[in-house]
Amino acid sequence: MTGAIAAAIIGYGLGSVPWGLVLSRLGGYGDIRHIGSGNTGATNVLRTGSKTLAGLTLAFDIFKGTAAVLIGGIWGQDAALVAGGAVLIGHMFPVWLGFRGGKGVATAFGVFITIAWPVALGGAAVWLVVALAFQYSSLAALVAAVVSAGSASLVVEPKRAIFIAAVAILVVARHRENVHRLLAGTETRISFRKV
Repeated sequence: MTGAIAAAIIGYGLGSVPWGLVLSRLGGYGDIRHIGSGNTGATNVLRTGSKTLAGLTLAFDIFKGTAAVLIGGIWGQDAALVAGGAVLIGHMFPVWLGFRGGKGVATAFGVFITIAWPVALGGAAVWLVVALAFQYSSLAALVAAVVSAGSASLVVEPKRAIFIAAVAILVVARHRENVHRLLAGTETRISFRKV
């Protein structure tokens, strides 16, 4: 129990660091929450025009997911899953930003790559194909989340599969506004060509 509590605290702490906001400010773009969708994730950082900052944000958001699970794993598999859940909660609901954080896609990938790498790679491939085909990051995330949840039941044991499905549901729920915009045809597209 002590290990699980420690894993939850560490996971939440790692997750609550808003790298998109930090890096955008360091890069001279100000508060990323006033740009594009207002999200602190890599997709919105890309809208500043800086691929470098977007790439760094993506890398750091993935890393904190992976780091949380690895640290939680010190106390066993259950604590690793607790840390994985906590890092996502921290990313999505950081206390420092009034509990208004990111959507959790990159951080979820970092968690998945550590607990079920085939699921993570499959989800990433789906995200890339959908994003390139339709130029909607949100649509790509939604499809990747559903595919990850479905594939998990085929490649890992029930405990991890249920965890992955729960994460997928959380990611989808965080995209509810994007779903409304997609249906209304007002969702913002992303451009991989922007300099």
